[in-house]
Amino acid sequence: MNITASVNYHVTSAQPQAFRFDVDGVVGNLSSPELVAAHVEVKDWRDRMNQLGFDDDGIVFLSSRSAVSRFTGEDWQAQYNQEIADLLVSGIGAKEVLVFDHTVRVDEPDSARKPARNVHNDFSAKGANQRLIDLLGEARATDYQQGQFGFVNVWRPLAMPITSSPLGFIRPNSMTKEDWMTIELIYPDRQGQILGVAENPNHEWFYLSNMTPDEVAIFNVYDNQHRPYLAHSALDVVGQVASTPRKSIETRTLVRYD
Repeated sequence: MNITASVNYHVTSAQPQAFRFDVDGVVGNLSSPELVAAHVEVKDWRDRMNQLGFDDDGIVFLSSRSAVSRFTGEDWQAQYNQEIADLLVSGIGAKEVLVFDHTVRVDEPDSARKPARNVHNDFSAKGANQRLIDLLGEARATDYQQGQFGFVNVWRPLAMPITSSPLGFIRPNSMTKEDWMTIELIYPDRQGQILGVAENPNHEWFYLSNMTPDEVAIFNVYDNQHRPYLAHSALDVVGQVASTPRKSIETRTLVRYD
């Protein structure tokens, strides 16, 4: 069903903006740029999910049961990486897939990785090309840049259906260039760059209600041939009392196309 949700937009500023991670050497200690809360109307695409296409919309929702049941330790990663690679080959036409990061998020006060509650996209063009070099080295990165490549996220609920803080997206064609701003990511050992999003009442928000662990959202966060990428954020549903905390896994991949 359609919902009203609270999200945190970024604020346009002449000053440099950044997230700083593990501040003062404390894991999970985060310093954030200025954010402003806003209420948005979010459409449920559960009955229209087949109308979304990766090439035109930058996102697809697919049924995809995983054989992995426990996402703790490291023993699960090889099997899950192969599942993700196979899914992206069959689901979006990838030629090569490199899985390079998994983030398990739990919406509890003491969780080290909570759902991301800022409206953003995971890469700017500068950040994407630097990450490409970080992952592959300059020679292979140059080879990738001669063809089509992208960064693609695969998001899956864990353990139970999502009943609170679902993941929401903005339709790319409802955004303007002025909505975007660069935000630095400063880690203890490296630096990246994402895109923050400023508030705009014309944004068309959508989500898929009651997603289960047998469903995934595959969404584009960068493409060097201009495939749409999606601003997204966890949604705090207005008036909802969370019965169970949201648990999810987000897998980041580098994808090469024909």
